[in-house]
Formats: sequence, structure tokens, C-alpha cells
Amino acid sequence: MPGFGSLDTEVSDRKLPVEGSIPEWLSGTLLRNGPGKFEIGGRRLKHWFDGLAMLRKYAFADGEVRYSNRFLRTETYEEAMAGRISAQFATGVGGIETLGRWVKNLGPPEPTDNANVHVARIDGEYVAQTEAPRWVGFDGTTLESTGEFAFDDLFDPHVVTAHLVEDPASGDLFGHAITFGRTHEYHLFRIPDGTRRREIIASIPTGKPAYVHSVGVSEQHLVLVETPLRIDIVQALSPFNDGFFDLLDWQTDAERRLYVVERETGSVVTSPTVEPFFTFHVANAYDDGETVVLDLVAFEDDTIVEALSLGAVTTGGFEDVPPGRLTRFRITPDGEVTVRRLYTGGTELPAVADAYRTRPYRYVYGQATDREGANGLVKVDVERDTSREWWEGASTSKNPARSGGRARPPRTTASFS
Repeated sequence: MPGFGSLDTEVSDRKLPVEGSIPEWLSGTLLRNGPGKFEIGGRRLKHWFDGLAMLRKYAFADGEVRYSNRFLRTETYEEAMAGRISAQFATGVGGIETLGRWVKNLGPPEPTDNANVHVARIDGEYVAQTEAPRWVGFDGTTLESTGEFAFDDLFDPHVVTAHLVEDPASGDLFGHAITFGRTHEYHLFRIPDGTRRREIIASIPTGKPAYVHSVGVSEQHLVLVETPLRIDIVQALSPFNDGFFDLLDWQTDAERRLYVVERETGSVVTSPTVEPFFTFHVANAYDDGETVVLDLVAFEDDTIVEALSLGAVTTGGFEDVPPGRLTRFRITPDGEVTVRRLYTGGTELPAVADAYRTRPYRYVYGQATDREGANGLVKVDVERDTSREWWEGASTSKNPARSGGRARPPRTTASFS
């Protein structure tokens, strides 16, 4: 299946063949991050999210594109090169070996540093991100790793977003994290432009923390989506779980809330309950008067997580992956929620033009699904309720990146999930 095989070779500044033509005006660099190797020590990893982080660079100039790629050099990478698997999202190392690591560390082992999800630019440094709180810096020109990224604060989360959202006006970055303890808490934070300091905007207690992949950010609000997919904290304390995937539990009866928080004060404006659904990715959010508009890709339940296991996608391909639906939630200050589908087809990995993040917008771009043997790309006009799609058989399209139309250099770049 295209997109799910290992790539062992690293290249630098290789000219790529082009079908069609690249516009002469297109000049710049696209950085990508994602899993690049799925076999370690003769063993196949279990999930797409487990692959070794590989950075890729596409340099556009004079109608050409040149490609470079490099594995992120981390402790996980060094273990893999020695033929040893370290615990990832869904791949464990085995009960006895895991128990030995607990004994060695007098508690849970360090979380993974396999930062294979996304890329951001924080305080001038390029950073590879994952949902474990161990991010890795790298050189944006050579792709060489520069070591674990350190923040200038004392915040110590257990789970953290790999999708920071940049406010195009201020340059501040916004995200969320979770801490476990006597009281589990969701935390919403900002990273002021030009710093590496996370400032907590709000902390929301929860009895059963949900798995939250991304949040909505408008000019005045943050929206945290709490779905029924919960993290089993008791299971997390066992040395015999098989990675983070083992901790996830779909609980239809659990509270499903949309927490709307004021950016400046941190106060919760409203937290209405909604019908059960699951989401990975928020497309955008904006303020319409006092109403907050939140656009995201919604799934009926959490089967998408299991469907992206390597066993499933290798045998069944994308036909067996449940479709996500681009969906709009309008949330009033008194907690009234209206829901509308924006696109009839399946989609994932949504993106809007950088200048329109946190603001009213017209177009959202995404990976189009719902087709046999391939996926494609889609451009959705959310004002006119129309869409334009591109498909090619036996091909795999990743998340789109829109060029042009920005007044400042990008702070966040491209992700795989």
C-alpha cells in the first residue's frame, strides 16, 4: 500500500522529476515530518503512528523542486539502529522487558522522543513534535537534529499537543496539554512570539481525561473538544500495557463537552454537552459576534484509530478506513450548539491559508477519502457549499500545504497527522 512502506535511504538536494510544470513564481521550502520506517530488528511495528520520525524538505525555485530527507536522530532512533524497539503509540516492548525498564527507572520509563507528528518554529528554532512532552530541534537547512528542545518554564505535562496554532496577527502560538494526578487537568497555553515560554491560560479539571489531538483557536477564544475516547490512568500505571493505544477506551456515556475559553481571561464561557463523536483535527475556528464557529473533521466513533494500524491499512487499504466528515459547530455564549456538515465526502488533515487561521475564511483544503485504491485532495468552499477534488489511482496524497498569501515567514509548517 503506497505510503506505508519503510524508506531507509537518506538523500540531500536531489532534483525530483516533475509531471506537468511548477509555476516559476513558486519559490520557498516546504518541511514535512512523519513516520519513515516501520521495521525494526526484523519486527514490523503495529501502527502508522509508530514509525521512526523522518524529516523531508522540498525546495522550490525556478520551476524545479529539490528533495532532502533525514531521520530524526533521537534515543528511539539509536535504539532502532541497534535492533531494539522502544515503546511507541501502539507498539510495546513486551511485558518482561517493560517490567525491567520500570525497575531500572524506579517507575515508568521516559516517554518516547520519536517526534514524528508535526513541525513548528519556536523562538527561531525548528522543532519536531509528538504528543509526548519530548520535542527535538533540527536545522531547517540540513535537517540535522540538534537535540531535545527545552522550554524556559517549569510546566511538566504528561501529554501535549503536536499541533500548535499560530495567531497570524501576534505570532503567538497556542496549544493544549494534559497532566495526571489526584486531579487530572486539561491545560490551554500560549507561547508568546519570540519566546520558548508556555503561559497557562486555563486549567480545567476532569475525572476521566479524554484523548485530545488538537484545539480550536479564534481571535478571542480557545475551544477544547472532549470526546468519549478516554485515557485509562490505571492502565497507564501498569508495566504490561502495549503503548499509549492500550490506554484508550471509548466510553459512550462519558461527558462530551465543548469547552469555550476566553483567551485573555482564561474563563470558561460555556461548556455544552454534544452527541458522541471523535476528532483528530480542527480545521479552523473564528468568532462571529459572540458566537464561536468551530470547524473540524468528525468521525462517528474511535474506529479510525484502530483502522490506521499497519495490519489494517496494509491488507484493506483506505477502503476500510472510516470517513471523517468536515463539520461546523456554532456555539453561542449560553451553550446552544448547531451542527452542519460542510462537505459530503470523506476528508482528513484539513488546512486553511495561514493568514486566515483564527479568522473567518472561505476555503479549507484537505485529504479526500472515500475512494477505492487511492485518496486525493479536496478544496472546499465553505461559503458556497461547493468543492473541487483531485484523484489519481493507486496514489497516496498527504495533507495539503497552501502557498502564497502571507506577510510573515511561517512559524508552523507541515504535519502527517
